[in-house]
Amino acid sequence: MGNCNVCIIDDDIVYQFTAKKFLEKISEVSKIMIFSNGLEASQHLHDKPTTAEDLPDIIFLDIRMPVMDGFTFLERFKTIKPNIAKPITIYMVSSSPESKDREKALAYSEVSEYLIKPLTFDIFKEKIYSFLN
Repeated sequence: MGNCNVCIIDDDIVYQFTAKKFLEKISEVSKIMIFSNGLEASQHLHDKPTTAEDLPDIIFLDIRMPVMDGFTFLERFKTIKPNIAKPITIYMVSSSPESKDREKALAYSEVSEYLIKPLTFDIFKEKIYSFLN
């Protein structure tokens, strides 16, 4: 039924679970991908550069994660972006309201918005609907 693929990149398993439950309630979401760090996610994007249906439309990207954090993911994303079959909207997500993180995140043209956790059902719904309209 849906027509929006969503990707969560976050090491917090409680947040992953909650986000997945919220997204499952939004009928327009057709696919949910969850990665625990930026490395797993960037490998997925790199390995599937030509099949648009396997790619997310929206990524909710955490800043602080082990293995590869959100900013390192963005650097990697910039290099693989030319090979990705469709545009991807990225929301940087953090529990930190620190202005330096916000400024750094928004300095990336790939980042649409900086969101502070916890994300509610309404926030997910708003971002999905604004993507679709």
